[in-house]
Amino acid sequence: MDRTQDFVADSLELHLFFGRIMKEHAFFLKVGFLPPSGGLARESEEIMHKWEALLSQVITLSDFVVRCPALESGEFVTPFTDCAELQTQRLTGAPINRRLTARTLQLRADDCRQERRTALSLVRQVRRLNQEALQLVNRLIALKERVLQQVQSCCIATANYPLLLEHILREARFYRAHLMQLEGQDVCGCQELLESERFWNQIMMEHALFIRGLLDPTEEELIQTADGFAGDYRQLLEAAQAANCKGMPNGGNALALTQKFRDFKRAGVQGIETCRIRSLILPLLADHVLREANHYTRVLEG
Repeated sequence: MDRTQDFVADSLELHLFFGRIMKEHAFFLKVGFLPPSGGLARESEEIMHKWEALLSQVITLSDFVVRCPALESGEFVTPFTDCAELQTQRLTGAPINRRLTARTLQLRADDCRQERRTALSLVRQVRRLNQEALQLVNRLIALKERVLQQVQSCCIATANYPLLLEHILREARFYRAHLMQLEGQDVCGCQELLESERFWNQIMMEHALFIRGLLDPTEEELIQTADGFAGDYRQLLEAAQAANCKGMPNGGNALALTQKFRDFKRAGVQGIETCRIRSLILPLLADHVLREANHYTRVLEG
């Protein structure tokens, strides 16, 4: 595959993963606001619809373009995503565009064995998408920053933890950084890979903390397991800090740990969708964090 094909596939795969994540961040913001924050809820909904429109364009361009490892990783959609969306729509009363999930499930991968030229028109479309995504992610970042500031100054109340607001803000900035790198045609170096691992280890640690905090107090065994995962990721972060950016000593440990955490999350989605786990976790949020673990697993597997 030549560099142009890589650019197109990298861009579309990034949007299929992070575009859906951003869409869901806007959704979680919307349903987490209380009635006095109706204006913020409407703004979040408007941004969510814009992400849906962008994701629809991405899906249209992705058939026979995205690659097998990404398509089969479970980072775009999982076997549970459609049910999670249906249940979350029913529980919150907030509509979700499930057609995007159905279309994503129908995507077919590029046949890497066949050498093909990337059409110039496709490259231009992808570059336009990247610019649209940059503008939209900047708008979402601004909204998240504003919400976080108002929560921290006790101006508004929301069902979302302040740490969760910081968490989704970090993910949006990470997405923006990758987009800017793609548009600059920069080559990813070892230092960035190291920072990427640290980023995802922190994201996984915070997922464990959120799961622990949103489980019903009677789910003692699950709470202890989630707390254990948080501690394990904290140790990886501390070890990376002690290494002082001189290498990636914990890559193998991170992979083994993330595979276990992924399996825990998968069981969690199934338990929440079947109402066997007592919690405040929406089914779509459970599926959301599973997809992020699937993505990180693929990143670590290289």
